[in-house]
Amino acid sequence: MIYLDNASTTSVTQEVFEAMRPYFCEQYANPSAIYSFSGTIMKAVDIARKQVAALIGAQHNEIYFTAGGSEADNWAIKAAADAYKEKGRHIITSAIEHHAVLHTCQYLERQGYEVTYLPVDENGMVQIDKVEAAIRPDTILITIMAANNEIGTIEPLREIGELAHKRGIVFHTDAVQAYGHIPLNVDEMHIDMMSISGHKFHGPKGVGCLYIRKGIRIGSFIHGGAQERSRRAGTHNVPGIVGMGVAATLAAKQLEENKKSEEALRDYLIKRVLEEIPHSRLNGDPVKRLPGNANFCFRFIEGESLLILLDQKGICASSGSACTSGSLDPSHVLLAIGLPHEIAHGSLRLTLSEDTTKEEIDFTVEQIKTIVERLRKMSPLYEDFIKQQERKGNVQ
Repeated sequence: MIYLDNASTTSVTQEVFEAMRPYFCEQYANPSAIYSFSGTIMKAVDIARKQVAALIGAQHNEIYFTAGGSEADNWAIKAAADAYKEKGRHIITSAIEHHAVLHTCQYLERQGYEVTYLPVDENGMVQIDKVEAAIRPDTILITIMAANNEIGTIEPLREIGELAHKRGIVFHTDAVQAYGHIPLNVDEMHIDMMSISGHKFHGPKGVGCLYIRKGIRIGSFIHGGAQERSRRAGTHNVPGIVGMGVAATLAAKQLEENKKSEEALRDYLIKRVLEEIPHSRLNGDPVKRLPGNANFCFRFIEGESLLILLDQKGICASSGSACTSGSLDPSHVLLAIGLPHEIAHGSLRLTLSEDTTKEEIDFTVEQIKTIVERLRKMSPLYEDFIKQQERKGNVQ
């Protein structure tokens, strides 16, 4: 099996797994209890909190553990909207956010809030001048992702954060795809809240966190007990939290090395595909993109058919977000960057990890070439295109 869907989820490393193991059967106490057995468990949670915070330059008491990135997004946006509603009810986001952000904003619209969905350029980049133009006296929140989960474009967080800071607006970023893969610093980027998910950087599934800058006034999202300093009720997922902490530490140690190796392999993959497969295009910014992300569109084919045939060759890939798999609609991200429906339907996302090899990339490219050629031979649209080209004298 060749696994090229690391944006969907990553494997738990052996080191992370071994760190988690004792907290299932041996160190199993509830960390909120008052006896000493429990105290050792809470120390492990606190260590993980510091490990997660260190990677983004945050304080450990600004990290609040959640069940994942989607919960963190929901909490940040809904709680900020509620906390600052006396100031205003206007929110700014982008048209290419993850659905955890978009659907939350749509929910708030039904509650009487106004949301501006900023357009992006052809590479999926949010334009600073458009952010500034959208700000109103009643704007209370700007939520822009750190990097797009489908096309990999890295957004200008520092510039957006500076703008929000100057205007006294809370700035939240969904950093689920970026954390552990590119450098992030909450102070340098003026980030007030950040959503993170453990399973995107070799931690376990079902655990994430929300960074909340000290002084940001938002309430609880889940009510009940006094866990997470009374801001997020529910018994701690101790094994998951410990695993996420270790994964964060490993990511910090290996970030620059992994970034360089993934970028080199990613660029090699992109070069081969664009040079060897006619009528293909790269989606997303060619330079300012996540190290392991390559997203393509192939004209005259359906992406779903391509995925099925790649799977038959043992290659795991996707056409976009795993959260929308099974949907017949083309990606909202690809439509937002200006692609027509018929081209957006022919998308393929390949996302690498530090374990991906050049041999795997070479095999994958050869399979894509064969499959695309096969699918185009069955496409009446491609047949018509070739005939048009022949009439124009463009095809021998």
